[in-house]
Amino acid sequence: MLRALELRKDFGGLTVLHPTTVEFRPGEVHALMGENGAGKSTLMKVLAGLYRPDGGCVEWRGSQVVFTSPHDALVAGIAMIHQELMPIPGLSVAENITLGTEPSGRFGRIDRNAQLLRASELLRELEADIDPTLPMRSLTVAQTQVVEIAKALGRQADVILMDEPTAALSDHEVNALFRAIARLKACGVAIVYTTHKMNEVFRLADRISVLRDGRLVGTAAASEMNPAKLITMMVGRELADIFPLRQPPTDKVLLEVSGLTREPSYRDVSFQVHRGEVVALAGLMGAGRTEVASAIYGMQPALSGQIRLKGKLLSIRDPQDALASGIGMVTEDRKGQGLIPALGVGQNITLSALRDFSLGPLIDQSAEASASKAQMVEFAVKASSPTQPISQLSGGNQQKALLARCLLGGPDLIILDEPTRGIDIGAKAEIYALIQKLARSGKAVLLISSELPEVLSLAHRIVVLRRGSVAATLDAATTDQETVLRHAMPL
Repeated sequence: MLRALELRKDFGGLTVLHPTTVEFRPGEVHALMGENGAGKSTLMKVLAGLYRPDGGCVEWRGSQVVFTSPHDALVAGIAMIHQELMPIPGLSVAENITLGTEPSGRFGRIDRNAQLLRASELLRELEADIDPTLPMRSLTVAQTQVVEIAKALGRQADVILMDEPTAALSDHEVNALFRAIARLKACGVAIVYTTHKMNEVFRLADRISVLRDGRLVGTAAASEMNPAKLITMMVGRELADIFPLRQPPTDKVLLEVSGLTREPSYRDVSFQVHRGEVVALAGLMGAGRTEVASAIYGMQPALSGQIRLKGKLLSIRDPQDALASGIGMVTEDRKGQGLIPALGVGQNITLSALRDFSLGPLIDQSAEASASKAQMVEFAVKASSPTQPISQLSGGNQQKALLARCLLGGPDLIILDEPTRGIDIGAKAEIYALIQKLARSGKAVLLISSELPEVLSLAHRIVVLRRGSVAATLDAATTDQETVLRHAMPL
């Protein structure tokens, strides 16, 4: 049994985890719930040896232990899947999965065949169609998430700490992970699980502990909880229906995509988005959703096809062209493609609009600071000041800062790729309200989300991609999850 006994963690004189006592039992899924900044990840990182506690202790198998590094915890039988993905891009998938546990062959060398076989077995357990010889840098965020999960499963640990493991996964990959978790439970493995997806909690968890503002609110059997009670414990108040009412769009076409093609990622993709409309791109991992969005934003331009905005044919070669044309985007990879961790919150917000604050070759720092402060207030970004490093903010506040950056230039089309990935229920409600506010103001929103309830509740229409092609265009108000999945699944 793994126990946290009065664990406390401070950062810069601020207590982020107040004395907390909780136990994690073999053969049980124990969900840690709470908003971003509640202390969930901090508690898990102390248990995994990434942080040293500033008070209390960790008890493992009846004895107090001190983990000075993640390696110490791994040796003891405790593995962690991190919310922020940390692959080694230059190594292959197989090398990442077996890192630190490489099978040895003759003369102490790594047995490459055994390495590939082991990686293939773990990927097969997760029902993932990923070539283990591929370099990690070539994978999507969702594929990288699967590889990180496979790595943790391969540790054969007695405790696995899972911090938002399904944040980037489609329903198919999520179901495969859940089947793997059931097998681990049957073998007596303890699973500590954090997520912001309510359906996962009540599908998986045996017990639930709730943290709020760094304090343990309480622990209860999942059977004694319901979503409304859990949300109230997490946020300290009741939330009304978190999905705001949709307003009908206009009949004015803002974006028109025709025959967009970049083999093998996608081919002959065509759709329209009207002013005041939210259109969702849905599909399984590898269906081409992010690739199509990246083409529209110029991150990876299409090889053929046309993009028209307000009737004007565009030639988008890079994001600068997209921004100049009135297109903004929040990418799915917040850490890798969105944030500059070393910069302050304010500088991250104004990054894509520096020309607006330029005085020749110099930046008008006063105007830049004024704009960033205004955006922080508008988007309720919680930070001590605009100069606070953005890496110190919670995931929800980081995401709101990226939305503030995206909208600073006043784009007509906003592309949101997994805008609520890894953020709490309160921050999600704020972003949902913002999406509908944008639509009501006459903007057009192209939304990508792996959470079908989001897609069905936020979008007006759903363009379902299957293996890079448009499989169906559905009215969100008259369809359901089963219909979307039926079109998304390979024939």
